[in-house]
Amino acid sequence: MNTYFITGIGTDVGKTIVSAIVTEALHADYWKPIQAGDLDHGDTQNLQRLISNAKTKCHPSAYALKTPMSPHAAADIDGVSIELKHIKAPKTKNDLVIEGAGGILVPINKKHTILDLIQPNYKVIVVSRHYLGSINHTLLTLNILKQNGINAALIFSGNEQKSTEAIITSMSKVPVIGRIEEEPYFDKNVILEYAEKLKAKF
Repeated sequence: MNTYFITGIGTDVGKTIVSAIVTEALHADYWKPIQAGDLDHGDTQNLQRLISNAKTKCHPSAYALKTPMSPHAAADIDGVSIELKHIKAPKTKNDLVIEGAGGILVPINKKHTILDLIQPNYKVIVVSRHYLGSINHTLLTLNILKQNGINAALIFSGNEQKSTEAIITSMSKVPVIGRIEEEPYFDKNVILEYAEKLKAKF
C-alpha cells in the first residue's frame, strides 16, 4: 500500500481538492494530521462531502486546534504543545492520503515544520496554483524537497499559464500529473471525473 502526501506552495491553493481526487481515485483512506480552525467544517469534513466511494475511512487528526492560524501559533493560543512523536500515521491496509497544512515550511512547533511529517517512502504531490510569485514559491518548495531526498510530482491548479508551467517544469525537472481547472464549483461528480481522468498517474 502507498502513502501519498499532498502539500502545496502555500495556503488556499487546492490541497483539499487534490486530496479528494487522489482519495477518490484510489478509494484510499484520508488523514489530516493537524487541523487548525473550522473544526466543524474543516478539511476532513469538506473531503467527506466530495468523495463518493464507500471504502474510504477518514482518520481523526492528531491535533485539532481552534484557531485558523499556523499550527505553532494556533497551538500556543490553545495552550497545546505539538510534539512530532505524537503525530503518527494511522495504521491501515488501504492506501493513505495525508494532507499537509499550508506549505512545507509551515512551523508546527519551535523546531519542526510540515516537512518533518514527510517520510522518505511517501509519494509527494505538490499543488501549484498560479499567482504573481508562484514560480518562486513552487521552485523553492520543490528544491527543498529535493535537498531532503524527497521526490515529488506536480499538479497545477487553476487556468493554464503556459509560460509559467513551462519554466517550472523545465527548471524543476519533476513530473507533472496534470491540472485541476478553474471549475465553477466542485462536487462529487466533478471530483469523480478528475479521479477517473488522473487515476493512472497516481
